[in-house]
Amino acid sequence: MPDRETSVVFDKERAASYDTRAAKVAPLRDTLHLLTRLVLSELPVNARILCVGVGTGLELIYLAQEFPQWQFTAVEPASAMLDVCRQKAETLGVASRCIWHNGDLDSLPASNPFDAATCFLVSHFFLQPESRQQFFSQIASHLHPQGYLVSADLASDMATSDYQSLCEVWARMLKYAEYPDEDVEKFLASHGKEAAVLPPDEVASIISSSGFEPPVLFLQTLFIHAWYTRACHQS
Repeated sequence: MPDRETSVVFDKERAASYDTRAAKVAPLRDTLHLLTRLVLSELPVNARILCVGVGTGLELIYLAQEFPQWQFTAVEPASAMLDVCRQKAETLGVASRCIWHNGDLDSLPASNPFDAATCFLVSHFFLQPESRQQFFSQIASHLHPQGYLVSADLASDMATSDYQSLCEVWARMLKYAEYPDEDVEKFLASHGKEAAVLPPDEVASIISSSGFEPPVLFLQTLFIHAWYTRACHQS
């Protein structure tokens, strides 16, 4: 995985409170997880899943409970976030099916190809399209031919009135979730500076130019867009 072009710091305190702070808007996350489950539901009973930028592991934990024989490799450069993910997995009895990699994707040891990969709210931290394309290409290289990718990121055309309107609703959502006003302002100010908020069709184009079939947009919750696609890299 190339180095991110922005510094996103998750210390122990922030990692420990990450899920709690977003609890009031959990239905948005839960919808993404449910639809991801449906997209991936026809995978083999013993499928191997690569979770890229797993964070505190919400999608890993959900899928591990839904599919009790799936195996997971969790990739996360922030050690504090990965520690939270590991602790959850141990508490819920799914840790024995997990491999933990504290680092970026490009340092992941070689292994057999994966049946699917998840990547939620990660790729928009690559500010340059070329770096983002390289990131998705790395994911494709770890998948079986026709292996699935489910990816979710912030996306919008920042030059439109729709974007401005969504900013207002996004701010209301963050305030509803009890984020401090200062954090609300920081989130919105990060668009285009610390997070590459691109029009959805541009994100889809980057994915499809990285060894994947044209992705299908299957969910939008305000700025968060989610796509699924399948690897088509050449042998």
